[in-house]
Amino acid sequence: MALVTEVYRVTEHFPSRETYGLTQQLRRAAVSVPSNIAEGKGRDTTRDYVQFLYRARGSLLEVETQLEIARNLGFLSAEAFAAIYDQAAEAGRVLNGLIAKTPP
Repeated sequence: MALVTEVYRVTEHFPSRETYGLTQQLRRAAVSVPSNIAEGKGRDTTRDYVQFLYRARGSLLEVETQLEIARNLGFLSAEAFAAIYDQAAEAGRVLNGLIAKTPP
């Protein structure tokens, strides 16, 4: 959830021409991470839960890629990129931990 909040904060400063481009794509991918975790947790089977954890991880990889694009285009400073990318990496470690500890 902290990552989603930070994505919203940093994308507020993206160029207005990106409102329906990278800004929206990045926000949707970020929101998808905790949303998939929550949806998976509400499913009846462990298999379904793990499937949604994998979807969350896929969305997180999208976020990381889109953050790199934003940095490359100059929408994020190196410092802002490093800070938010660290948050994304931490979310990835948490997701990998959840996937690893969930019994098959």
